[in-house]
Amino acid sequence: MLLLLAMIFGAVFGYFLRWIVSLGKRGSMELEIKQKMLDAKEQATRLLEGAERKAEEIIQSKTADLKEKSNDLKKTEERLIKKEELLDKRQSDLDEDYEEIRVKSEKIKELRTKADEILANREKELEKISQLSVEDAKNELLEHVKKTYEEDINVRLAKLEREGEERFEQRAKEILTTAVHRIGNNLQSDVISTTVAIPSDEIKGKIIGKEGRNIRAFERASGVDVIVDDTPGSITISSFDPVRRQVARVALENLVIDGRIQPAKIEEVVEKAREDINVIIKKRGEEAAFEAGVHNLDPKLLIVLGRLHFRTSYGQNVLAHSVEMAHLAAMIAEEIGADVQVARAGALLHDIGKAVDHEVAGTHVEIGRRILQKFDVDPLVIRAMEAHHEEYPYATPESYIVQVADAISGGRPGARRDSVENYIKRLENLEKIADSFDGVEKSYAIAAGREIRVFVRPKDVTDLEAREMARNIALQIENDMKYPGEIKVNVIRESRSIEFAR
Repeated sequence: MLLLLAMIFGAVFGYFLRWIVSLGKRGSMELEIKQKMLDAKEQATRLLEGAERKAEEIIQSKTADLKEKSNDLKKTEERLIKKEELLDKRQSDLDEDYEEIRVKSEKIKELRTKADEILANREKELEKISQLSVEDAKNELLEHVKKTYEEDINVRLAKLEREGEERFEQRAKEILTTAVHRIGNNLQSDVISTTVAIPSDEIKGKIIGKEGRNIRAFERASGVDVIVDDTPGSITISSFDPVRRQVARVALENLVIDGRIQPAKIEEVVEKAREDINVIIKKRGEEAAFEAGVHNLDPKLLIVLGRLHFRTSYGQNVLAHSVEMAHLAAMIAEEIGADVQVARAGALLHDIGKAVDHEVAGTHVEIGRRILQKFDVDPLVIRAMEAHHEEYPYATPESYIVQVADAISGGRPGARRDSVENYIKRLENLEKIADSFDGVEKSYAIAAGREIRVFVRPKDVTDLEAREMARNIALQIENDMKYPGEIKVNVIRESRSIEFAR
């Protein structure tokens, strides 16, 4: 019973304590809430005061900006008003000037009309006095001047014509001289035979072989003639084909180095040398095209071009001659305003037919045309190269340039194997033979002595006699002179009748 009472008392007392504690907490919360409300009001008051200050500052700033802009607008307006006043004044001045000019123009028209009337009256009076119209008087005056000063006019025209020709000739000489001076180097000459150095006569015996077996095998494999004579330390290789000659030279040098000289080895070495020479040919063709400034050529065409490295003409290397011509043609074309690239290509490829002319029938010009057409070379380039020996007409300015460059490169002293003395002597002998015939007015040896042009007097020599004279001159040259290649005899008979249309 006591335990129960104690439990009830404890429960009542705990509830009472809990009630007392809750009342204390509620009071403190109310105080905290009131404090927070006061703090919030103070903060709101501060924010409001700050916002009012900022708003006032913004209003003041904007007011100042508006005042400044207003002042600027006023100043601008004042300047515009002044400009408008100035324009009004200028317009007024222009109107006054225009009116003054108009009045003067009317006066000038009146004066011009009076002047025309005076001139017309004067012409009528002159016609009455002279009994000639204006046109008749002009014709009579011109006829009088023509009769009186005809000789002076003709002399003046002849002088102008002569001076013009002299200027053109001088300009041409300057262009050619400049080109020759820039490319006037000596070229390495070559011959139709090649000498190979042999270290000892024992090697000569090996090359000949037993009963000549090795030398026959070598000649059969390489297609050349091998000349073994008593000359110490050398063997001569001879062939009309320069490529075969170079293949044989390389093969023979390799055999001498190897020392094993027998028919089977000879065929192997010759084939290897042929491959090496083909590589050199391709390289030389590419180098020549690059040096000459001619690009975008077919690789197979470059191989044909490279074969000219082993070809000579009068002792002059044909590939080096062609590259030199390309530079000469480019200089001349640039001076006279022709197509430089066409001139370059035409000069570089002008002798490409010589690479295979010993294998294909026809002149090297015709062979070259067919080669270039096969490889789709520009027709302008073909026309530029085909006329350099006058087998085809000069179709373009570049064709003249290529022919001139060929004459400069091949005809200048030092370019080819003939000495200067022999060169000059041959030219003198050619002209002397031509001048010895009756009816010859003058003769010129040109193209490094490969052509003689003979001018005959038309009154003394008929067309038929001119043809016969050309044949007789050619026969006498064949009998009296020694020269490489051939010489073209060109007999020219022409009549000129000159009149002046005035």
